[in-house]
Amino acid sequence: MIDGSRRRLVLGALGVAFAPFMRPSAAQPTSTRLILLGTGGGPRPRASRTASSQAILVGDRTYVVDCGDGVARQLAAAKVALNTVRHVFITHHHSDHNADYGNLLLLAWAAGLNTQVDTWGPPPLEEMTRLSFQMNAYDINTRIADEGRPPLVPLVRVHERTEGGLVMQEDFVKVTAAVVPHPPVTPAFAYRFDTSDRSIVISGDTTRSDSVVRLAQGADVLVHEALYTPAVDRLVARTTNATTLKKHLLDSHTSVEDCGRVATAAGVKTLVLSHLVPADDPEVTEQMWLDAARPHFKGMIVVGKDLMEI
Repeated sequence: MIDGSRRRLVLGALGVAFAPFMRPSAAQPTSTRLILLGTGGGPRPRASRTASSQAILVGDRTYVVDCGDGVARQLAAAKVALNTVRHVFITHHHSDHNADYGNLLLLAWAAGLNTQVDTWGPPPLEEMTRLSFQMNAYDINTRIADEGRPPLVPLVRVHERTEGGLVMQEDFVKVTAAVVPHPPVTPAFAYRFDTSDRSIVISGDTTRSDSVVRLAQGADVLVHEALYTPAVDRLVARTTNATTLKKHLLDSHTSVEDCGRVATAAGVKTLVLSHLVPADDPEVTEQMWLDAARPHFKGMIVVGKDLMEI
């Protein structure tokens, strides 16, 4: 089972009514847990924050959203058993969201996973999965023959999606997706998880989006990517592609102020700022993130940190 002591944010009673999609015969989990595995935006590895990933824990099942660099290590650090991974959701195909997708499957299997895993995301997820297994075929085949492990490939079922709507539902979990704008990457998704006690929305990467507003209506928690615009010039000054990178950041991401506006329009209870850009600028303090969002949202605001549980 899953345990551990790490940063924990107590949000109080955020219960929702027992939803009609739940199977009444299943044993109801005691609570839904959200762990921010990685909260930094962008593909560059850094010491202060790992790349984007979240784990939603319902009963004995783990639902992973995005697989940035180090996701398996972060699950271990959060004391989440890798063999409890049941579903993996990819919001879009940028490397800070999918670099360790194949590695998560491989390492979870090496850690004892022997049950089915369903993975969900935009094309070319099927090809990525196949190529990952092909790249690691020597290790996989050796461990099957030498260690008696079950074959990995048949355990993984891949589901490619190009549209929003209902993704899946089982027992006390229902997952819905919305297409969000993140040019030039398309499609990109936000995901909503409705369980017996909470509703959680992960925005993925997006500009300010009415799709997120509609998906997150009345949610308990909205985890939204956030850009601190005044620091963009200082961030891109360290790169040789400053002009084009700045244009991408401004055109494809959501300012922290607009995060607050989206949360207000959606009527969510708690806004969690994550996928922070910049992720490691010492001149941008936690208070500055809060101060930028606060005029636009009156609910609880949290600046996400790696391994924070909400």
